[in-house]
Amino acid sequence: MPKRYGVKEKDLVVAHVLDLLLTGRLRSGDRVDRNGIAATLGLSRVPVQEALVQLEHDGILETRYHRGAFVHRFDADVLREHHEVHGLLTGAVSARAATTPRPPVLEALDQTMAMMRGATSPRDYLESANLFRDIVVDEYAGPRLKAAVSASRSFMPQEFWATHPDAPAQLMPLAENEYAAICGRHPAAARQTCLDRTDLMADVLTLELRRRGVFAELDSV
Repeated sequence: MPKRYGVKEKDLVVAHVLDLLLTGRLRSGDRVDRNGIAATLGLSRVPVQEALVQLEHDGILETRYHRGAFVHRFDADVLREHHEVHGLLTGAVSARAATTPRPPVLEALDQTMAMMRGATSPRDYLESANLFRDIVVDEYAGPRLKAAVSASRSFMPQEFWATHPDAPAQLMPLAENEYAAICGRHPAAARQTCLDRTDLMADVLTLELRRRGVFAELDSV
């Protein structure tokens, strides 16, 4: 597999494991094949092990002594929980931005919003949306919160949203709401919009995973 420059090998492994989950090739209770992943990605076992440690920390995998790494319970409720955590964390940062919206930050966000509005593909939109989030997090999150946001982002399936044709139409209204809340100094609205965004993303992804047969039709009540 060709190297993707600028992307850490550990992150490639994390993305690969998440893809296995989201396509149903890994399911609850399955053992993770370290050697198979290393061979598939053309990597050593070191970044594979680093990724598995991160995924265990994030609650996606569990390590059993002398037996290896296994997939934790993975269903619609767990998927939603991961999204809720991400919404809570990004909402806290966005609320900070809305409390003290500094002019240089607003200018950078305005430019990013223009990129999002003009995006011609889901991938272009996603790259711009990620830039918006990076600006807010870099400016308003302290080291601990920044690390928590980064960890929570690991379960947001980038490739799914980069190829989902309705992503810009579904997510852009919420981006507009968050931007307006930050500009208008409305912390509660900024926080709520982040929760609304991740709730919508969980709905869309759950529906798709049920369509693919990864989740049972009535696996959540």
